[in-house]
Amino acid sequence: MYIFSETDIGLVRTENQDRVRTALLRDDIGFAVICDGMGGQNAGSEASERAVNVVFERITKVFRPDYSGNSIRNLLISSITTANSVVYDMSVSSMDMKGMGTTCVAALVFGNKLYAVSVGDSRLYLISHEIRQLTKDHTVVMKMYENGEITKEQLKNHPQRNYITKAVGVAEKVSPDYLEAELPEHSAILLCTDGLSNYCDEADMFNIIKKCDPKDAPSELVKKALENGGGDNVTAAIMKI
Repeated sequence: MYIFSETDIGLVRTENQDRVRTALLRDDIGFAVICDGMGGQNAGSEASERAVNVVFERITKVFRPDYSGNSIRNLLISSITTANSVVYDMSVSSMDMKGMGTTCVAALVFGNKLYAVSVGDSRLYLISHEIRQLTKDHTVVMKMYENGEITKEQLKNHPQRNYITKAVGVAEKVSPDYLEAELPEHSAILLCTDGLSNYCDEADMFNIIKKCDPKDAPSELVKKALENGGGDNVTAAIMKI
């Protein structure tokens, strides 16, 4: 298994509020987590920094290879809820941090099995013979689409597309989405912030990941997002089995 990641401030922002951490826990066990902070001054960076570290340290210190699927599920969910408590407590203890929060997507790949959690609009894709988004965006426009108010095409350019409906740290409690999936042989997992998904279409993601050496793919994805405007921080992590 290979794990590689890349993050970039982009061409517009004055600060990179994205955070990414990865680890190869064993030859056939990989873990990656990405957070995209939000909040004024340095609050967004604080939120994503705290959250990514809490999730990463909890998983890497507690996880054991003999864990059952249910134990992995509970560990992933509890890592998010713990991060939520840490960020929320920070936000209510300081006026400078008030209202801060972060998206979070985390994935553990054990052999050919994927276990993942997500909050917000940072995404997880499965790349095999095609590219498929496995996570659901927690956004205003996704709710509008599900209610039949807008089309799938309108999702991409709607003025409210960046309005998050769920994030880590903005409320006392959070309920992350959880998913499991069997991974086809020679497939890859892509985790990314909206700085990639908004500036790099899925066809380009698929072609880059299929054609590039795994160690080069994250930087090539970031490069493509920058070529297309780079209006946000851009972060990508790839796990290839």
